Amino acid sequence: MSLFKGAGVAIVTPMKEDLSVDYDALRENIDYQIDNGTDCIVIVGTTGEGSTLSMEEHKKAIECAVKFAKGRVPVVAGTGSNCTETAVELSVDAQESGVDGVLVVTPYYNKATQQGLIKHYSTIAEAIKVPMILYNVPSRTGCNIMPQTVAELVKNNSNIRGLKDATGNIEQAVHTMTLVDGNLDLYSGNDDQVVPLLSIGGVGVISVLSNIAPRYVHDMVMSYLDGDTTKAAQMQLKAYPLIKKLFCEVNPIPVKAAMQMLGMKSGPLRLPLTQLSAQNEEPLREELKKFGLL
Repeated sequence: MSLFKGAGVAIVTPMKEDLSVDYDALRENIDYQIDNGTDCIVIVGTTGEGSTLSMEEHKKAIECAVKFAKGRVPVVAGTGSNCTETAVELSVDAQESGVDGVLVVTPYYNKATQQGLIKHYSTIAEAIKVPMILYNVPSRTGCNIMPQTVAELVKNNSNIRGLKDATGNIEQAVHTMTLVDGNLDLYSGNDDQVVPLLSIGGVGVISVLSNIAPRYVHDMVMSYLDGDTTKAAQMQLKAYPLIKKLFCEVNPIPVKAAMQMLGMKSGPLRLPLTQLSAQNEEPLREELKKFGLL
């Protein structure tokens, strides 16, 4: 059974002006997401600036997300690290906080071998009981989980249940799906490739766009899953110009700026990320208007 089907929001971590985490704003944003159709809250991932949170903040953000969601939708916590021991600690803490699953990015910087990835993920899986979604985003980590590796992990670890594919490589996703014999939930990690990955057996997306358009992304995925593939494809194409602007600089810089333009609470970013460049502000604002959000 899937952790979730549909649109999971890779939710931002709102900050106060002093760069402390704004938990009241997080509560508001989670309520907004659930009220507008989001199917899962994915907390402290890439978009949630998990890499610049302290261990204490990381744990508290997860605890608060579980508390604020109140069981209305699943909560999945980003618990990856380039240190296996740290990833185990984060995953165990998240499980104790009551999450429905964990999202574990490949170990960055180390450039682990495929055998290293198998040992890394297997060690984490053995330490927890909740389901795990593998997160493959080589452009950020310098590490790519190959299809055979995914298949071996799924075969030998019953709680490794999903893959967030942000490779941008459709052929690799197809290869992966041919090897897992239907035992893997595939989630798009790229907002511009949701429908293509649904077409090869995907069940949803973990979305940046959902921060500002949760109902739209939910409806796009569910239209496809309900059989209206034409509508889903049209929605994917309509959203493409805005999606491009949401990635005109490294995520989550543009989406936090977009939220501010829409009067939503996101706050500043922690270094080394900085605010959106001036030359990108007006083009982003124009796309928000064209999309009907402004």
